[in-house]
Amino acid sequence: MTTYVPANPSEDAIANPAHDIVDAQTTDCCIVGGGPAGAVLALLLARQGIPVILLEAHKDFDRDFRGDTIHPSVMQIMEELGLAERLLQLPHAKMRQIRVKTPQNTVTLADFSHLKTRYPYIAMLPQVKFLEFITQEAQKYPTFQLVMGANVQELIEENGVIQGVRYRGGGGWHEIRAVLTVGADGRHSRLRHLGGFESIETSPPMDILWFRLPRQPEDAEGGMGRIGQGHIVVMLDRGEEWQMGYVIPKGGYQQLRSAGLEKLRESIVDVVPELSSRIHKLHDWSQVAFLSVESSRVKHWYRPGLLLIGDAAHIMSPVGGVGINYAIQDAVVAANVLSQPLKNRQVELSDLAKVQRQRELPTRIIQAFQTLIQKQIFTPILTSNRTFQPPFFLRLPILRDFPARLIALGVFPVHVQT
Repeated sequence: MTTYVPANPSEDAIANPAHDIVDAQTTDCCIVGGGPAGAVLALLLARQGIPVILLEAHKDFDRDFRGDTIHPSVMQIMEELGLAERLLQLPHAKMRQIRVKTPQNTVTLADFSHLKTRYPYIAMLPQVKFLEFITQEAQKYPTFQLVMGANVQELIEENGVIQGVRYRGGGGWHEIRAVLTVGADGRHSRLRHLGGFESIETSPPMDILWFRLPRQPEDAEGGMGRIGQGHIVVMLDRGEEWQMGYVIPKGGYQQLRSAGLEKLRESIVDVVPELSSRIHKLHDWSQVAFLSVESSRVKHWYRPGLLLIGDAAHIMSPVGGVGINYAIQDAVVAANVLSQPLKNRQVELSDLAKVQRQRELPTRIIQAFQTLIQKQIFTPILTSNRTFQPPFFLRLPILRDFPARLIALGVFPVHVQT
């Protein structure tokens, strides 16, 4: 069942300090955030007959420049759910390698075609289509409910235990009481803030400007990075378009903006000359999305009655495009660990701690790997205009497949338990 409520509540509802409740519901699990982690967790719980309500703040799933990479690890999870073949019927592109091209040569950073998996590639699938697919599948189960336009504002806390949330939408306040509340509401997590979680942050040396340009039939397929003139351009195959990422030093956006759009176009063509015939398609700053790159994780992913997963628990750098996949792996582990306690309607703090215990080490390892790539590749090029040198591990035959395995499959395999 899907309930749609307006994204903006009435002024009377906002101004009313008494929080007159339009309706109150109870459920076993309330998930806040309809991204990949929240949607997959809701599906996994609903499949087991566990009542679950999924709250999404927006009125649809369509957001520009969201992560669109479905890695082999997630495809294997989809296969275990019997959904892989139908998912791949949606329009998508396949990235079998990650390459970096410089004026001197081309270096392969990761080759997925060598992996022992039925899905030796990254599927480039629009996230909006993936989320619609997962939630439509979840709607086949009577214990699943999706509420769009639900703007969560408060946690319900009694005797030190989180008992649910209050959200605005549909012209007023609504209340959901739950055995377990899960925060899966992304890098700007409202529940992380409301719950008072403390984060451990790193300082990635870069930010990214995202935009799109037409892709021509003679262009190479897949994805690649282009390096030259002290600049880095990322190109991701979106079928008829390239999703372009222009990497800039941290904090350099305002300076670039002041230099003007023509200067940006010139810099892009300097690195990727074949775009000269279509760079004019980038004609307004409104076509450019600015991403402030962050990397962090919370110290504790849980409080009594409340668990954080995905970007709410750990914000990933875009290096390797692994954020979606680690979020979905979080969801699978959470479902594996918590399904029985939820069926018993008794989720202990030790159950929530077990989810973090299984997922924290893989998160630490991939964030360390991303930091290494940023320091080995991005920092020298962006700050000193140095010539690109392949990371040391690519020069060791025994480690050559390590980046592909880590990006594609994660640190430890995660499987759906039934």
